[in-house]
Amino acid sequence: MAAKILTSPFVGIAVFVTLLALFAFYYKPLSKQRLFTVEELALYNGTDQSLPIFLGILGSVFDVTKGKSHYGEGGGYNHFSGRDASRAFVSGNFTGDGLTDSLSGLSSQQVKSIVEWRDFYFRTYTFVGKLVGRYYDPKGNPTKYLKGVEAKAARGAQLLKKQEIEEAKQPGCNSRWSQDEGGEVWCDVGVPRLVQRPLEIALTGKMSKRCACFKEDQLSQPGLDVYEGCEYLAKTCRV
Repeated sequence: MAAKILTSPFVGIAVFVTLLALFAFYYKPLSKQRLFTVEELALYNGTDQSLPIFLGILGSVFDVTKGKSHYGEGGGYNHFSGRDASRAFVSGNFTGDGLTDSLSGLSSQQVKSIVEWRDFYFRTYTFVGKLVGRYYDPKGNPTKYLKGVEAKAARGAQLLKKQEIEEAKQPGCNSRWSQDEGGEVWCDVGVPRLVQRPLEIALTGKMSKRCACFKEDQLSQPGLDVYEGCEYLAKTCRV
């Protein structure tokens, strides 16, 4: 008769604990993602080759190490590494005060663009945590400032849609530019005029005026400006 194998209940418990530990190691929950201070995030700016490269935008921190040629020391985007420079994504100011997470004074369309950049990093890189400060509190909860930014971005999307609808009603001009000849605008039908965008639409960060084509019987409408140096009924104007 085969001998019975006696197994202590403590062996089963030990195996269970080991498996639980392995699961916790390999499947870390999102709630455990790290909270960074400004000083801690600055360590991951690409200068220490033993550390990954992190970037912050709207308080969300991403591992961009796989883009080391761009975000590492000497790379074209290194000014974004080790900090939250959200404003610079639309301002183009990559020095001094331009490298800040403050969005004060930006239009709703510009804020919308920054939110879209954040979405790009969520899709393309690994989210590793949150930066405590303007956008997240010490517990990792969104601040009123972040909620305000997202509401302003939503408003920017609404205004952009309105702008597209309004401008579709009046055809825009054709345009071209070259370094040798400068720029010109022209209309296949009608003549070019500069027209003021509605105030709330102009505040989306786009130019406040645009070139549109008007037929001769529409030229008496108020707010239509003839390009300087251009004949009243000319179909092409130098700009």
